[in-house]
Amino acid sequence: MQKTKDGQQSPNIHIAVENFGPIKKAEIDLRPLTVFVGESNTGKTYLCALIYALQRTFDGISQVPWSPHRIIQLDRISRSRHSSLSTQVSREETQEMLEKLGVTGQPFKFSDSPQWLQDRLQSDLVDSERFKDELRRCFDLESASELIKFTNGQHDEMKVSLEIREENQILWSFGVSNSASEVTTDGFVNEDTVLRHGDRAALQEILDTGGWRREPVRIFSWNAPAESYYLPAARSGIMQSHGMIASSLVDRATRVGLEQFSEIPTFSGMIADFLKQIISYKEHRVSSGEMSGIAKILEDEVLRGGIEIRKPAAGYPEFRYCPQKSEQALRMSQSSSMVSELAPLVFFLRDVVRPGDTLIIEEPEAHLHPAAQTKVALILTHLVRVGVRVIITTHSDWLLEQIGNLIREGEVMKLGKNQSEPTTWLTKEEVGAWWFRTNKPVKEIPFDSIEGIEPKDYYDIAEELHNDAVEFQQHLLNEEELSDDE
Repeated sequence: MQKTKDGQQSPNIHIAVENFGPIKKAEIDLRPLTVFVGESNTGKTYLCALIYALQRTFDGISQVPWSPHRIIQLDRISRSRHSSLSTQVSREETQEMLEKLGVTGQPFKFSDSPQWLQDRLQSDLVDSERFKDELRRCFDLESASELIKFTNGQHDEMKVSLEIREENQILWSFGVSNSASEVTTDGFVNEDTVLRHGDRAALQEILDTGGWRREPVRIFSWNAPAESYYLPAARSGIMQSHGMIASSLVDRATRVGLEQFSEIPTFSGMIADFLKQIISYKEHRVSSGEMSGIAKILEDEVLRGGIEIRKPAAGYPEFRYCPQKSEQALRMSQSSSMVSELAPLVFFLRDVVRPGDTLIIEEPEAHLHPAAQTKVALILTHLVRVGVRVIITTHSDWLLEQIGNLIREGEVMKLGKNQSEPTTWLTKEEVGAWWFRTNKPVKEIPFDSIEGIEPKDYYDIAEELHNDAVEFQQHLLNEEELSDDE
């Protein structure tokens, strides 16, 4: 388990899929650091996008799948003056719930909620349209059915399931099966789920005071354990061209602009959300000393310079890179590809992501020297230590080697054998690595104190390269010996 932004333990998240895009079958337990490795076109990004879609569908993965509009409905019923029998019964059940919330020392279970609320939350949970719409948005599809495994025509049904677990019990679950002809969903909320103290107090305050009327945003964030953010593989290009993209979108927003396009190109949901974060970026809208400190480490030790944000007359933020010991700040288009790759991570850590959130990064090692890749692994570990749930895709042997070393250091620390307290470490329980292969089930790579978390095909490739090198070297040595004899 990992702590949420208020210091409580976040529930465990288990996701299973069958025939989903290029993925034949996968079962994933999200850990504080989750790593997807394997060949290209095997589904790593597909599963990341699914995780992001599930997070958005359920407004963050919480202990109970509360929906904001049901909490508003709960408050309105508790204050209603209507005299109809159904309203009176609902009001009495709601008042009973408020009284139970106020009893200290007694656990408040989901079953203590009004029956009408339990029924409607259950109905919301199995509403397939919300999830289908989010899938279509994230994958930029006309229909969610397009995600049915497309590498082999014999499969005609896609399955996705989500289970939220705490210790040895399932708190709630959601499942969907999608064939070309129909979509079926199922869901379950455990009536014995005990509401945590922090969530219970926040819910009681909202209902007692009606504070959400003065600050409506509170109703959407009171119990969400995490926001989810996605850094797509295309981030470098977007960083260099976001101003032009924004201007083009504005031009096309006019009627004449739209008439010039017979078919309007669209973004995937993750790229659209990332672009929105950049265009609407404001410094210090979310302040966290821990997160700002990690961003500073990234600037000082990897980028060797700072990322500055300027607001030109056009209104869109302009990101610049100022190398150490330099007075000149460079535009992203003038900077190295390493800078444009890592700049969005800097400002996300500085002003967007908070402890308890989920951060998904595609290929954090892209365009980085091996030394920088190992340092990025340290940055990811810093994030885990402050409570950010991190999910990455990677092809980097260097990154995996460093993560393996950090796990070894954590295991040594558990034995009390460290010479001094390490600043960055991981334990084998905190890291989950999954190996993606073509037309094969996704397989977990258990940590090995000798091998680390590298997939077997990395060793096969290394062995093949080594054997080729030895063979060529032998040919060259033989040729040199023949030349010497002559």
